[in-house]
Amino acid sequence: MTLDNMQIRTIVGIIGNVISFVLFISPAPTIWRIFKNKSVEEFLPDPYIACVLNCLLWIFYGLPFNHPNSTLVVTINGTGLVLELIYLTIFLIYGKSSHRKKITLFLLGEIVFVGIVAGIDLGVFHTHKSRSTFVGAFCVVFGVAMYASPLTIMWKVIKTKSVEFMPFPLSLAAFLNGCCWTTYALLKFDFAILIANGTGAVLGLIQLILYACYWGTTPKKSKTTAAAADAEVQLQNV
Repeated sequence: MTLDNMQIRTIVGIIGNVISFVLFISPAPTIWRIFKNKSVEEFLPDPYIACVLNCLLWIFYGLPFNHPNSTLVVTINGTGLVLELIYLTIFLIYGKSSHRKKITLFLLGEIVFVGIVAGIDLGVFHTHKSRSTFVGAFCVVFGVAMYASPLTIMWKVIKTKSVEFMPFPLSLAAFLNGCCWTTYALLKFDFAILIANGTGAVLGLIQLILYACYWGTTPKKSKTTAAAADAEVQLQNV
């Protein structure tokens, strides 16, 4: 029995869901450390705040009245949204007052922003194509921004000739995730998913190349740098 294009796309999308889940769950050790120590230490909530907006936009993009047959986009971003809100709840409980204020203000701002996008989308545009193009443009901008967040880590790798702050499993997962969703987008052309995840695949490949170049010159991580490394890794975990 041969699989048709849509069946192949569904299989690829399911694989993409699994890989994306690995990326979404990757901050769990950091969150557990905060919970166990009852302190956020030097960790910042910024990556998780940004990821909430990214997930909200992709969920809205994948709804039937915007972009039909995008259930797998909604499921993984819905899962990611729940996880990010759990992470932020831990920050609200154990963070400083400045953290609580930042999280509250930014989440309110994101809700208002998505509400405005939704209002324009539903009020001005009346076809699936026009709606998916409008919402997809925002998804591309924020999706590329999320994928580009490790650029500072990559520059650090080049300067220090050390991959201590760029864990191989996360780099590989980011690359595979980008490739998987790029394939998904090509099987039934979807410009928003293609551009955002095509960019992610390229940046993930660059990370793997850097890892191959510098893993041999990386010193063993000392206890004094472990905490700093964990803080840097947050930028890649969204």
